[in-house]
Amino acid sequence: MTGDDEARLLADARRGDARAFSRLVDANQQAVRGFLRRFAGHWADADDLAQEAFVTAWAKLSRFEGRSSFRSWVCGVGYRIARDARRSHARAGARDFSWLEEHDDVEAGAPLEDRLAVARAMAALPDDQRAAVALCLSEGFSHAEAAAILDMPLGTVKSHVTRGRERLLKMLESEDER
Repeated sequence: MTGDDEARLLADARRGDARAFSRLVDANQQAVRGFLRRFAGHWADADDLAQEAFVTAWAKLSRFEGRSSFRSWVCGVGYRIARDARRSHARAGARDFSWLEEHDDVEAGAPLEDRLAVARAMAALPDDQRAAVALCLSEGFSHAEAAAILDMPLGTVKSHVTRGRERLLKMLESEDER
């Protein structure tokens, strides 16, 4: 794509022409994906990051000043998104590791097989039940506190905890029978 073609497509895209922006994406997506694949290290993650970069570029197209090519600019957008995602992932991992270290003593007496069985059973619960059970039974929150956290009626949280506990017990009993 020539510089004149890019300038014309950018002008059209700034006026809201989605087809013009689509042509810019088509012309530049391989470069952006290639860069992010090397930076992120995971192809699927890089493709997601590239998609997010183009969505962000579309939303912020008015901020593109033209001091570089569109390709350079959108690679920069992708880099910042990938960098922030990497930092966020690292912080989340550190928090999870810290939490596990703090709570490992509580579960240390339970055999590894039992802890894995509970984790599998929890993963099988519907999201709302799993959240209510985790808050009330694992973390010690009251039903009222869990209701506030989950933005659910108190009765619903109580039902989720009761049904979730019953399902957990059934799943764990059936696993013991194996």
